[in-house]
Amino acid sequence: MAEIFTIAGIGEVLFDVLPEGKKLGGAPVNFTFHAQQLGLNAYPVSAVGRDDDGRKILDKLTQAELSAKYIQQVDFPTGTAQVSLDAQGVPNFTITENAAWDYIQWTNQLIQLAAKVDAVCFGSLAQRSSHSCRSIHEFLHHTRHDCLKIFDINLRQQYYSKDIIKTSLKTANVLKLNDGELVILQDLLELPSSPQEALCALQDSYELDYIALTHGAKGALLKNHLICCDCPGFTTTVVDTIGAGDSYTAVLAFGILHNLPLDQINQMANCVAAYVCSQFGATPAFSDSLISEFKEFDLCERKNTNEY
Repeated sequence: MAEIFTIAGIGEVLFDVLPEGKKLGGAPVNFTFHAQQLGLNAYPVSAVGRDDDGRKILDKLTQAELSAKYIQQVDFPTGTAQVSLDAQGVPNFTITENAAWDYIQWTNQLIQLAAKVDAVCFGSLAQRSSHSCRSIHEFLHHTRHDCLKIFDINLRQQYYSKDIIKTSLKTANVLKLNDGELVILQDLLELPSSPQEALCALQDSYELDYIALTHGAKGALLKNHLICCDCPGFTTTVVDTIGAGDSYTAVLAFGILHNLPLDQINQMANCVAAYVCSQFGATPAFSDSLISEFKEFDLCERKNTNEY
């Protein structure tokens, strides 16, 4: 029987407020949602308020068969993000401040989870709060030496700094970012102007085992110290691009943990991201046709999912 890996996503959980209504969101939760669909044991780590939105988020996690064991309840309002979409379905987020996920508490329960995870994904947004920032880095510090520590940078509004980014890069062994975020890092960290040279500088300076650079509809580049592979984007009808990058990261984690070839990981991650773009919101259930794609790539066994 194939090994079942355990992963966590630590940081924000919130409702994305879209014209169609409220959708479960927050990059770490999106990551764990999709990782679980791939067959990983997945645990989101965050906090919600003791309010109606908090109860609804816990209900939605239960409905998705995603564990809420590490979703804390605190005396601050559950987070929301107002989302507007441009003509290409690309979102712009206006994120509420002083939200519950700004107050993730470091607990004995999280010490135990950190010690057993094979991979953890974190970003920059939840580090806007010193309280959650400390908890995130304690979690990373308490993981095993061989744990994948994936920094999915997710730069949002003004909620990042040079110090946050540099500290996170020093802690991570995998970096995932998009073209726009690379431009910001080139300026902030004084990296070479060539994207390829900038990625090499990041990899060498911060001892990163893997870097994934996504290009939106144009696909993605994935590299380690020996191999660099490009994958073009998959043709799809875009509804919105919310959560597409998080689904890419979930496949990336799955592929690395299963020691799959880089080009295979990159191709399947792009395929999944294209599917998510064709659905409303960040956390659509995988369709039967997408599961069939996984079977063809020998990535995972067929799972029971609802056809969209």
